Amino acid sequence: MEPAELTKKLLFAKKEKGLSFSDLGRLIGRDEVWIATVFYHQASASEEEAGKIVSALGLDPDIAETLTECPTKGLGPVVPTDPLIYRLYEIMQVYGMPIKAVVHEKFGDGIMSAIDFTLNVDREEDPKGDRVKITMSGKFLPYKKW
Repeated sequence: MEPAELTKKLLFAKKEKGLSFSDLGRLIGRDEVWIATVFYHQASASEEEAGKIVSALGLDPDIAETLTECPTKGLGPVVPTDPLIYRLYEIMQVYGMPIKAVVHEKFGDGIMSAIDFTLNVDREEDPKGDRVKITMSGKFLPYKKW
């Protein structure tokens, strides 16, 4: 099954069951963002996690195997067109180099891991309009000298 087809099937079943990513995260014992990442074929689940996901969604157990496959990650080489994803892309276009400069100032020459990494999305109530709070936390990995 193609990743886009699998994503549609998973999202449809989630909607039909009236479940949120948060509900599934509690059921599986994982964060809601990680669960969504599995749905969009950007992360792979263990056999046990995949089994719990398809069971909770009432899907064919054969789908679980697909959820355990190592995905090809990323959006691809094109600029994203979805407005929310584009804004995140735009944030990196505008603030990427400044963030890089500050990270290097504080940690030295290296990168933030996207493997030893967590990402949380929270809602902050604000009288001027609720705000989206995205927190990224990745292990610092210094470049090796040899």
